[in-house]
Amino acid sequence: MVLRWYEENRRDLPWRNTTDPYLIWISEIILQQTRVAQGLEYFLRFTARFPTIRSLAEAEEDEVMKYWQGLGYYSRARNLHVAARDLMDRFGGSFPRSYEDVRSLKGIGVYTAAAICSFAWRLPYAVVDGNVYRVLSRVFGVETPIDTHEGQKYFAELASSLLDRGRPDLYNQAIMDFGAVQCVPKSPNCLFCPLRDKCVAYREGRIEQLPVKAGKTVVKPRYFNYLHIHCGEKCLLSRRSAKDIWQNLYEFPLIETEQDMEWEELVKEKRFIDLFQHSPDFKLCKQYPVFKHVLSHRIIFARFYEIELPEFTPVFSSYLEISSSDLESYAVSRLMAWYLEKLNKEI
Repeated sequence: MVLRWYEENRRDLPWRNTTDPYLIWISEIILQQTRVAQGLEYFLRFTARFPTIRSLAEAEEDEVMKYWQGLGYYSRARNLHVAARDLMDRFGGSFPRSYEDVRSLKGIGVYTAAAICSFAWRLPYAVVDGNVYRVLSRVFGVETPIDTHEGQKYFAELASSLLDRGRPDLYNQAIMDFGAVQCVPKSPNCLFCPLRDKCVAYREGRIEQLPVKAGKTVVKPRYFNYLHIHCGEKCLLSRRSAKDIWQNLYEFPLIETEQDMEWEELVKEKRFIDLFQHSPDFKLCKQYPVFKHVLSHRIIFARFYEIELPEFTPVFSSYLEISSSDLESYAVSRLMAWYLEKLNKEI
């Protein structure tokens, strides 16, 4: 029934019309974190610049991150880059056809490996993503939490038992699309669902309760104070190097505090005093209201301050001094991008 539904309702997407494992890989990594409507634009832009494994492997990381900018989960872009270089070193620039070898590449988990192997070579591996979890949990009335080892094992076995081994590529695409279009998370149109008569959740009125998750992620607040420091046509940037959010992306000098602070409190912070100890003539040009930026595990409350200096003193030598007009060439977080867009509109 799902295959019949797919024949009538399939979405025409560029990665559906290819068996190139590289393009399938890129599409799957992008779609792990964004909806198709948004991901399509990024896929086309990314693959236009990096059309082959070699082109991605030979690129500088900064450029890869710039083309990924706006998608979030930047570790996935770094993993793509590392894996592309690994493909060049170990497999001569081609994708291996073995599931185990595909799994050995950095950033490629069970789901992505199954997608690549089934879509590119029609190997019998069942894909289990969020859409598939939802369809299977509802149709079979499974209450085992999907975010537990037990749940992941159970659903993997269930999905494998249902797989059409003669057409694994079509079946996987069909059930994923079915979850994305028909069996949606909220208020699915069950009256027109071809699986309605087989669906335990529909029969028992538990559509909204399935799938089950064991626990919610604890979201913690963080407070960022960005200092947009400029001197004439120059401004300062730093590159995040710690194992933290937005690793290797660029940003303005940052002072992170334990709580939200107004300007009058921030200037009394030791880190602020140390930074401007030799620049008493700094001028606060503008301050912006708090930006609230929600991530999967964090909520960032950010303040941006535009500060003008007559000169950059040696205290700032650890920062990158660039022309303000070159800011758009650097890969930044979505939060930084929002600020820069706002700034450009004001100019």
